[in-house]
Amino acid sequence: MFGWLGIGGSNTTNVEEVIHAIPKLQIEEIGEKSTFSYRVQAKCKDQKNNVSMWHDIKLFPTPDSRSQNIVNMINEIPRCSRKKFEIATNEPGNPIKQDVKKGQLREFSKGDLYFNYGCLPRTWEDPEHMHHDAKAKGDNDPLDVCEIGLRIFGVAEVVPVKILGCLCLIDEGEADWKLIAIAITDPWAPYLNDVNDLEEKLPGLVDAIREWFRTYKIPDGKPENKFGLEGRCMNAEYAMAVVEETHESWKKLVLGDLDEDLPPPPAQGDAVPAAPTGGMRRNLSAPKLNLDDLNQLEPTTATTDGIKRNISYPKLNLSDLAE
Repeated sequence: MFGWLGIGGSNTTNVEEVIHAIPKLQIEEIGEKSTFSYRVQAKCKDQKNNVSMWHDIKLFPTPDSRSQNIVNMINEIPRCSRKKFEIATNEPGNPIKQDVKKGQLREFSKGDLYFNYGCLPRTWEDPEHMHHDAKAKGDNDPLDVCEIGLRIFGVAEVVPVKILGCLCLIDEGEADWKLIAIAITDPWAPYLNDVNDLEEKLPGLVDAIREWFRTYKIPDGKPENKFGLEGRCMNAEYAMAVVEETHESWKKLVLGDLDEDLPPPPAQGDAVPAAPTGGMRRNLSAPKLNLDDLNQLEPTTATTDGIKRNISYPKLNLSDLAE
């Protein structure tokens, strides 16, 4: 049984209500593990339709979640593992796959992660948007999350988390925000509401996360990574502003308020190719929706109607985006 979770002093949220709002999904593994074709695809539990974990899962689990700094996280890499799983942003249905670099399935040479790692649905770091503090543009991906709780979450698990702060990694000149969060069901969650709580109750944890991202490419012969904002871990309020900004960017993406189509990139290896459905932009693929679709608690989008910016995403209208 879960009860009420304290957020930011006097505010509370009903954990059971948030847990009840998690979409009931069926997770299907396609292909052999540790191969280029391996995919983890979410499906509607009843209809068996494919569910895009990027576009079909709500960012805020309940109407009250936004004010409580609670969002849904899609777990991609379980804690205590190193295979670089990620949402395939350029494939219809956006399954999770193991990343490929230089023709090889990617693992972190530095070793296992000591936090669960995933992303926020319905967010997008716009590569054309220059962040006013980071002085860098987005990396063309959903927003990344480091979940610091005790439980190891599985690949493709939907986890409601409380946002505590964020770091701004600068990766090859692009802003690659790293949110720090904790699952709302974690025993530590009632005691952690902001970065100051982390520093006080779990001293050294933020430094360890920052150090991991600073050095994880060094074993591959690359230089250490740099950080924006002088490497500071920004507080929960700032982190939520980043969440809101990237959520608005995602809305512009799926509403089609972007630039012209570009030709698709060449296929790599034997990876599953993106379907040629309507052009490519920035290697992103997304379904075509309207704003009513985004009001549904359960995922409703079964297919993607277009590939734009070389990512797969839905095409919506304003009524779909009401939350």
